[in-house]
Amino acid sequence: MSVEEYLRSCRELSQLCGQNGWIDNDTLKVQIEQRDARHVVAAVNFDEVIMEGAGCVAERVQRWGKVQLHLRDGGDVASLEVL
Repeated sequence: MSVEEYLRSCRELSQLCGQNGWIDNDTLKVQIEQRDARHVVAAVNFDEVIMEGAGCVAERVQRWGKVQLHLRDGGDVASLEVL
């Protein structure tokens, strides 16, 4: 699984959401800044979708941050840390 695929499905990335919304995966952009055999550091940005009480989209807020992914020996992601 690639880094981008992992980020599209992990729950930890939602720590970057500020209003308890959800990540619009169609807007997720990942820029790898550092990579070695054990770690990947990436800058991410995406739109957080905010709902109102009636279930309608109230707002979209752009979010960004950095994450560090810890890799297993085979290159699979073991865990993610928001930096």
